[in-house]
Amino acid sequence: QVQLVESGGGLVQAGGSLRLSCAASGRTISRHAMGWFRQAPGKEREFVGAITWNGVSTYYTDSVKGRFTISRDDAKNTVYLQMNSPKPEDTAVYYCAARGGYYSASYNPYEYSYNYWGQGTQVTVSS
Repeated sequence: QVQLVESGGGLVQAGGSLRLSCAASGRTISRHAMGWFRQAPGKEREFVGAITWNGVSTYYTDSVKGRFTISRDDAKNTVYLQMNSPKPEDTAVYYCAARGGYYSASYNPYEYSYNYWGQGTQVTVSS
């Protein structure tokens, strides 16, 4: 089993920056692709981006491309979401998730493909 805990959320001004962390415990996530999702009030949870198991490739939804960056530090068993120039519409609860199976390198934005989820961290972007 993998337990995931997000941190780093809070209030940030539009145009600022914020870094979310997702710390894993229970076992290593080094063989898992990792994803970030978010859920805004009154909306369904949506895919934000993902990183392959080896960190070679990252994928992002169009609305965050060029502003958000996902990285991983397997020595720390942690994945990060760097949010630069956030906008008010980025306000949401952000979740990290570990994709099922090992050594995934393909693009996959579907929630059902991710077996392990954190509890989420709130990000509020003020205008």
